Amino acid sequence: MRNFLRALRFAWPYRYRVLVSVACAVLAAVFWSLNFTAIYPVLKIIGSGDNLQTWIENTITKTAALIEPSQKKIADLNQEEIKVKLMPPGEARDTLLRKKTAELAQEESKLESARTALYWYQVLKRYIDKIFPIDRFNTLAMVIGLVVLGVAIKGFFEFWQESLVGNVVNLSLYDIRNRFYRKALHLDVNNFSQNGTHELMARFTNDTELLGTGIKTLLGKVVAEPLRALGCVAIACWISWQLTLMFLVLVPFALYILTRVGRSMKRATRRLLERMSTIYKILQESFVGIRIVKAFTNEANERRRFQSATKEYYNKAMLVVNLDALAGPVIEVLGVAAVAGALLVGAHLVLGGGGGTHLGPIRLTDTPLEAESLLQLYALLAAIADPVRKLSSVFTRIQSGFAAADRIFQYLDQQPKVRQNNTGPVLRRHQESIEFRDVCFSYDPGHPILTGIDLTVRHGETIALVGKNGCGKSTMLGLLPRFYDPDHGSVLIDGIDLRVANLRSLRQQVALVTQDTVLFDQTIFNNIAYGNKWSVPEDVERAARQAHAHDIITKLPQGYQTMAGEAGVKLSGGQKQRIAMARALLRDPSILILDEFTSQADAEAEMEVHRILREFMRGRTTFVITHRLNTLEIADRIVVLDAGRIVAVGTHAELLQSCGVYQRLHEAQFQRLAA
Repeated sequence: MRNFLRALRFAWPYRYRVLVSVACAVLAAVFWSLNFTAIYPVLKIIGSGDNLQTWIENTITKTAALIEPSQKKIADLNQEEIKVKLMPPGEARDTLLRKKTAELAQEESKLESARTALYWYQVLKRYIDKIFPIDRFNTLAMVIGLVVLGVAIKGFFEFWQESLVGNVVNLSLYDIRNRFYRKALHLDVNNFSQNGTHELMARFTNDTELLGTGIKTLLGKVVAEPLRALGCVAIACWISWQLTLMFLVLVPFALYILTRVGRSMKRATRRLLERMSTIYKILQESFVGIRIVKAFTNEANERRRFQSATKEYYNKAMLVVNLDALAGPVIEVLGVAAVAGALLVGAHLVLGGGGGTHLGPIRLTDTPLEAESLLQLYALLAAIADPVRKLSSVFTRIQSGFAAADRIFQYLDQQPKVRQNNTGPVLRRHQESIEFRDVCFSYDPGHPILTGIDLTVRHGETIALVGKNGCGKSTMLGLLPRFYDPDHGSVLIDGIDLRVANLRSLRQQVALVTQDTVLFDQTIFNNIAYGNKWSVPEDVERAARQAHAHDIITKLPQGYQTMAGEAGVKLSGGQKQRIAMARALLRDPSILILDEFTSQADAEAEMEVHRILREFMRGRTTFVITHRLNTLEIADRIVVLDAGRIVAVGTHAELLQSCGVYQRLHEAQFQRLAA
């Protein structure tokens, strides 16, 4: 519940719209309850030969006739009370005094009720004489017309209440989604690999929608339905508060049932959302890897895996449906039972039992109850039962919103280990040196990836990293743009620890070209311009020419405005890598990281890229990860890693003489080339 209340804070900026919606709900409830007051005059007009004017005059006469006897009886009781007080002190005197006092209080209450009723009947008479015609049919037509008008006005206010609530909810979800996305973008890179993007996708979509349903229910039906019930309760209490209280006695039992069902609903909804995350995971894996699925004829296996996940989702969804469906009938049975009880008691009074005012020794009305009043009371109690029944589903939906809010804020509350540090020192564009000082790093505690890394790189130097797969090359270079921070030791630029430096100033100086080229489903122009948002078309074309991608791009159907497709699916591997290289060149970085950047290029294209890089790398610090021997020609020094440690640093010739690990790598590469 705490997280759901936190989600409600997003509606605070739109509180005035909420207040207007509440006002509309109040007015809709007023007209809803007033419509039921038409039952009494309709029954009177149809069931008797009198019009409303005659009825109100007779009612005033009868009510006034009750006052004089009541006043006389009160005067007699006062005299009797005085006589009792003059009796000798004792238990008999005290008992008799209490009895007379109780009788006097009861009679005074009866007199006050009669006077109040007489006042309101006199007020009502003025309006009846002024508004309603004398003809009974015309009066009936006017009453029915007023009911229709009241329903239309009620509908008008209900529309605006629903519209304003929907507006507030959608604006709140807009803010939540943007806040969530901003938070997700600032999470550590490692977080995405550990939890998977499918989990985030589920919380962005399904969970957020459930949260929105919960907020809409709270601001909408939780406000409107109780107000409707309250309006009917007020009028029912005016007819007979005792019978109304008998009806409301079952409310605590209904609340208890809703609480128990709601707790089960929250648990069931949380499990349901977890199953939806599993479905997202399977969809993402199978669609992204569709070539592998088809190549290995694994469609049937993927179908079975998806069917198993959706079957689990179905089972959990049916539990939620059944819990939601259970609450309504239970509350409806309780409501009907309460209405039936109140109706039977009222019928007993109307049909003559207890003198028309008592049920046994219990006084239920101050004046005898008319049949028309009883029917109106029954209609009002039935009208109260309808909002209460609707509130049963409201409670379960809010519990689902509670579960969704918990999952969303679980991510919103995560704090990235890599902080922006906006107040830290801003790094200069041309650094003198980059230093790895006794760096140790592990993704999981107890499983080190890098151990005791010591390396100093001068500005403008090109460093090639080689080693077997999994030796920590990409991880080591991932520390430079601070995708993660070392567990121990430091990475320094010009003596400044990257953990205290301004993160934005660091990443603005880094460009990255990876083996798995990442392109967005945008135009080729936008993909290249992603490297520098302030670039103009001339800059983009210049970078494409430097990367030898311009000729390739101009041959595409729409040139630079050609859509790359999802993950660049409309382009070949070599084309994607050329565009990624152009993006890096456009950024004009001082630190360039190339991770197997020519893995998808042919020999001729690779030679051309090397020529471009020799020109581009001047005055820049470049790190290259490669398994190709000819790529090592552009490196000033080669760093050999093995099992997360630097085993040797030197030139190609030096390492062939002194490093056994490098010799084995060289021999393996040479054998592949010979083959």
